[in-house]
Amino acid sequence: MTMKKILFTCTAALLSAGRISAQNRFPKPDFESGYRYPEITYPAPDETLWVTFDIILLVVLMSITAWAALRKRSRRPILWVSVISVAYFGFFRNGCVCSIGSIQNVALALVDNTYVLPLSVLLFFMLPVLFTYLFGRIFCAGVCPLGALQDLVNLKNYRLSKAVTTVLGIIPWIYLIFAVLYAVTRSSFILCRFDPFIGIFRLGGDVGLIFFGALLLIAAVFTGRPFCRFICPYGALLNLFARVSVWKVKITKRPCINCELCHNACPVDAIRPPYDNKVKESRLHGVRRILHYFILFPLMIVAGAILMRSVSGDLSRANKDVRLYDMVIRHEADPQDLLSLELEAFYGQGGTVEALTERYEKVQADFRFYATIAGGLIGLVIGFTLIGLSVKRTRKQYEIDHANCVSCGRCFSYCPQNRNDPAFEEPEPVNRASETSGL
Repeated sequence: MTMKKILFTCTAALLSAGRISAQNRFPKPDFESGYRYPEITYPAPDETLWVTFDIILLVVLMSITAWAALRKRSRRPILWVSVISVAYFGFFRNGCVCSIGSIQNVALALVDNTYVLPLSVLLFFMLPVLFTYLFGRIFCAGVCPLGALQDLVNLKNYRLSKAVTTVLGIIPWIYLIFAVLYAVTRSSFILCRFDPFIGIFRLGGDVGLIFFGALLLIAAVFTGRPFCRFICPYGALLNLFARVSVWKVKITKRPCINCELCHNACPVDAIRPPYDNKVKESRLHGVRRILHYFILFPLMIVAGAILMRSVSGDLSRANKDVRLYDMVIRHEADPQDLLSLELEAFYGQGGTVEALTERYEKVQADFRFYATIAGGLIGLVIGFTLIGLSVKRTRKQYEIDHANCVSCGRCFSYCPQNRNDPAFEEPEPVNRASETSGL
């Protein structure tokens, strides 16, 4: 069906719906003959078919990407997958259902047995996790429309320092923890609310978020995937499963010759250079430093838990019942003639202060409990980050950091060992490695 036919069909459907609505605006005449109007139903579009197609396409695209990254070691199929994902999951489906946002639905379903988790949302959450466990972060390579859009606009690789990337790398974990906190307390789905690319995909929305998304895309031109690396909570989750993936991406089948080309070509700095303990630190000194961190480790967890519990009251104001309780208490103490819409709805529906207080206290108790856990997890993340910086392992060759590698395939064509392989058919790359800079 051509685009003109699609537009004509949609227009005719809208006009028909308008005529039906106009005909039913006024009451039907009351005939005395006993005549009864037939019941007329208008079938709604079958969204189930679209969701089924979404899931099938998700599996197909991830399978193609896994084949291209692990078997073929070719970027060209991954590039086409990226284009399809941005066009379909991004602009056509408006970025929804989103695997990133599904974190909140799954978290809420785990703590609330009254919440019905749609099967499609569960599959969008679980399938990328399963593929990551099997093949690494191939969902991030080009199947995720957010990552694919950033990858398509990337032209240069200005490399950030390790200190900067380490600090920024904590943000996705904290974002993930807060997203789960607000989801399990039924307060807000902040991942959907503050998605910086949803306005771009829907060609409209909150101006501030669209501006932020545009800034991220501009940054993605000069450094690889800033959203994926320093914001995305789902990427943090996949990071864990990629560490223990069954089959891992390899740059080449042949021995590494330490030419550094793959390292310079990687847009997300996921290829670690050889490290021969240049500082010549004694093993005893390194062991002592790690032991100090392990001693501080439980203190960080406890401190984080206490801090988050102390601010749980402020965090709970994101919940609508808490906000309504504050407004009702202020109004009861100082009645006003002019009521807000929330207060009008509350009193108009016969709400009582006692029932509202009961809901308020339950929300407060939930926030104290879950905020304490969230604070402990934040301390855990910071502690593991410090320990990770202290562990210095000797590397003789360039190695892929599989936890952070997004399997984009940019490094394949830069490896001279691949170009010497008769089975390798990737075209010669533009010399982007020479454009890599450090910041």
